[in-house]
Amino acid sequence: MADGDEHEHGAPGRLESILTDSSAPLAGRVWAAGAIELGMLLRLAAPAVVMYMINYLMSMSTQIFSGHLGSLELAAASLGNTGVQMFAYGLMLGMGSAVETLCGQAFGAQKYDMLGTYLQRSAVLLCCTGIPLAAIYAFSEPLLVLLGQSPEIAHAASIFVYGLIPQIFAYAINFPIQKFMQAQSIVLPSAYISTGTLVLHLLLSWVVVYKAGLGLLGASLVLSLSWWVIVAAQFAYIAVSPTCRETWTGFTWQAFSGLPAFLKLSAASAVMLCLETWYFQILVLIAGLLPNPEIALDSLSVCMTISGWVFMISVGFNAAASVRVSNELGAGNPKSAFFSVWVVTSLCAAISVVFAIVMLCLRNHISYLFTESEIVSEAVADLCPLLAITLILNGIQPVLSGVAVGCGWQQFVAYVNIGCYYIVGVPLGIVLGFVFNLGVKGIWGGMIGGTTMQTAILLWVTIRTDWSKEVEEAHKRLNKWDDTKKQPLLTAATDNS
Repeated sequence: MADGDEHEHGAPGRLESILTDSSAPLAGRVWAAGAIELGMLLRLAAPAVVMYMINYLMSMSTQIFSGHLGSLELAAASLGNTGVQMFAYGLMLGMGSAVETLCGQAFGAQKYDMLGTYLQRSAVLLCCTGIPLAAIYAFSEPLLVLLGQSPEIAHAASIFVYGLIPQIFAYAINFPIQKFMQAQSIVLPSAYISTGTLVLHLLLSWVVVYKAGLGLLGASLVLSLSWWVIVAAQFAYIAVSPTCRETWTGFTWQAFSGLPAFLKLSAASAVMLCLETWYFQILVLIAGLLPNPEIALDSLSVCMTISGWVFMISVGFNAAASVRVSNELGAGNPKSAFFSVWVVTSLCAAISVVFAIVMLCLRNHISYLFTESEIVSEAVADLCPLLAITLILNGIQPVLSGVAVGCGWQQFVAYVNIGCYYIVGVPLGIVLGFVFNLGVKGIWGGMIGGTTMQTAILLWVTIRTDWSKEVEEAHKRLNKWDDTKKQPLLTAATDNS
């Protein structure tokens, strides 16, 4: 396989040789290795960033179309998108990241034949998970009211959410396909597919929302359709592309075997990712309990939408970090894995600082992309310092999470997230927001405290990691696979989770 040969004999092999050459000056080694690593990272991250940003822009544009219908519609779309849809997004993305760990390490060791099976197993599990999620979507209105949301906003949000039910099952197939392709460093086709779909999405949204007058339901139905277009196009690519001829050999009944063991690793991955995505979802739900919830939700939704859009850059680097680390561990290159971690973390942190400065400079203008309300604009400007801090943290934390996925540390990170987010962050936000009457700023400030603690712990663990030992752990998984000839990589991965 061309990609596998390049991994063995190309840039990654040269990178390890440079880093282990003790006869060369340290500065020279770092400079030469940095040039190679940056090239590989950018080839992975740039298309991934484009893909994630464009996919997020589809949701963002749907919110913009809804917001120009009125402030109630903006609040409803925000609550539906961030308060309900992110629940499914986090769960599906988290479960799909099990494919990232398994396929990444197998591909690094040139063990190609099980990648397609892992993809199919994950898709089966995620589609089954989608059934109870669809029921939650169907009863979203009483659930939102039960959580204390305004009945008027909850009713409007439920209409929006009904149109997102087909999107659940698009997620169930998209994320395994996406991780399957990323493990092989195939990211450019997904970027092209997402770009073309965004153009179609904008055109259909304009026609359906404004010309056909279908409002919130029409906007969310178009969003669901757009995600299915992405799924169909990506599947068509892996089915016919010669680059996937060794990793995708067609459908197999083996996809239905070993599901309990695969579920164990998927569940650990899901808990890790869900605890992160739900954390900010809780922020929106708590804000809906404040006095004058419409203004609070509108201003917060603008900030969180911008944060989420910039966050997609970090998610792209997250994917690149996960692929680079898992591939290098599978190939037995501990110094390359270590070096990749620090190059991608430094680069992403620098980019996030630039975006934070830009947001502060545009604090009085950015809200007009979403609404014409001056009251909302003032509220957004007041929240921008917190937004800037969040952007900087989001430049570091997702990359470290990508490293964790590449190494298979999902269970450990899940425990860290529980402590930092839900024992510290959420209670602190509630106290600041309601007891000290700081409102949205207090709630968000508490959340930032939890994120800062989590980032510091992940950074400390990453610094202290023995990368040679991580290579040994990856090889144990692969060796067990060779011994059993049936699902060993999966079994070993779950044994270590």
